[in-house]
Amino acid sequence: MSHKVEILHPSGQPIRQMSGFEAGSQGFGGQLSEWTPQLSTEDAALLPTLDLSNARSDDLVRNNAYASNGLRLHLDNIVGNIFKLDWQPAWRRLGWSESEFMAVKTDVESAWLEYAEDERCYIDAEQKRTFTMLIRAGITQHFNYGDVMCASEWIPRRHSDYSTAIKMISPKRVRNPANVTDYDAKIKGGIKHGKHGESVGFYVADNSRNMPFGIIDHNVRYIPKETWWGRRKFIHIFDARDDGQSRGSNTLMTIMSQMHMLDKLQQTKLQNAIVNAMYAATIESELDSEQAFNFITGGEEAQKNLWNWLGSVNKYHKGANIRMNGVKIPHLLPGESLNLKTPANADNGYAQLENSFLQYMSAGTGVSLEQFTHNFQNSSYSGARAALNESYRYFMGDRKFIASRQGTAIFSLWFEEAIAKGVVKLPRGTNFWQARSALCRCNWIGSGRLSIDGIKEVKESILLIESGLSTYQKELAKLGEDYIDIFEQQMREVQLRKDKGLPPPSWVKAEELAPEQPDEQPKGKTNATDS
Repeated sequence: MSHKVEILHPSGQPIRQMSGFEAGSQGFGGQLSEWTPQLSTEDAALLPTLDLSNARSDDLVRNNAYASNGLRLHLDNIVGNIFKLDWQPAWRRLGWSESEFMAVKTDVESAWLEYAEDERCYIDAEQKRTFTMLIRAGITQHFNYGDVMCASEWIPRRHSDYSTAIKMISPKRVRNPANVTDYDAKIKGGIKHGKHGESVGFYVADNSRNMPFGIIDHNVRYIPKETWWGRRKFIHIFDARDDGQSRGSNTLMTIMSQMHMLDKLQQTKLQNAIVNAMYAATIESELDSEQAFNFITGGEEAQKNLWNWLGSVNKYHKGANIRMNGVKIPHLLPGESLNLKTPANADNGYAQLENSFLQYMSAGTGVSLEQFTHNFQNSSYSGARAALNESYRYFMGDRKFIASRQGTAIFSLWFEEAIAKGVVKLPRGTNFWQARSALCRCNWIGSGRLSIDGIKEVKESILLIESGLSTYQKELAKLGEDYIDIFEQQMREVQLRKDKGLPPPSWVKAEELAPEQPDEQPKGKTNATDS
């Protein structure tokens, strides 16, 4: 009689069933047996709990120091103190000469800077923010909610040359009208979609600060995405990760639990340390639990006896003042014992646990652990520089795909009005509406890369430029500077030093002592044109 022999996996399943990918199995020992997430779209996973997750993100940024610091790092590294335009139209495509391009570039950037950074804040519909502050507000929205939202308004103002104004729209206000669920094929997350999944309009609820947003779903207005001639009326920028995705997810989504629990852990640790520090010693008596309970919970007579007993004990200890060589010796009542409270280990592995939390949280925010904790004491120069470069790469991604897109969208709205009003003249009769994409190409200069050792960073830039691997434009942009502004200022300073009788800068002296020489012809060689 033969018996069928089967080789089993440690999970108890036949080995043949376990020959595929472990990701789809029960795992070694069955650890994955109860992990069965539902396969769904990004919208199906995000939209049902969007309000709650955004409310939790708000609460963390308001009350959690690490979350608030993560936001501040994003603002200071992506945007900085000024978000400066470097206008780069496709001038060859437009048929311009280089001299025409440079002349118009200076005119456009000067007119834009005058309007964008006006301290009266006419660019903001609320007149609270300059252009740079609008971009910082957009990065704040993207960090807190995963979306950047603002509306284009036309507001004629007496003391402003332009009527274009930007109204920041909180993503919390963009929501479905009453009786419309996110399962609707055309309206999801407060956004109306076309047949190809593109957004065509947005539903914006009233900004009523005294009412929860859930109560005002019925009071929404519809804003189309564009006018009939293509001018943007609503700007929505987010990082779409999935097909047909409507809304973005906030930066803290993956680390909310850890941030919330670390707060509780720190508070509990602090309370424990305070309690241990309050009591240096306790005196224990032979009063049993039943007698103590009767004293505490008994009637008026029992309470009176308790206080009389405590008073007698206190009076006895005050009178028992026995000292030897100036040191007080406790003299206790019969049946009492002195229990000295030795402080427990204040750390007891807490630092390692906290550091593990912080590493997890810094990874979730895209920031190096050193920047996230403001602690560089355990880092070498190479380690700190590598960490900052990783963070810089992350910040440059968000600057390009979030902040720069918002900045270019706002610039194009102003540029359209500036051309229509004749403030900016384009060469050779270029038509803005026919060449919008070629005309509205922009680079944006934000904060510079953090330098640990300034001398080494400068040497690196010099070597890259002299070896032809980089340009002054790129290297100065890393410092948060515009190369044209630097060159023009250098010319002014050289001339001013000359006028004041001061010696020229050392780099000018080097150029004067060793000017570039034309290539010499080798001996015995002549040009082809020589007769």
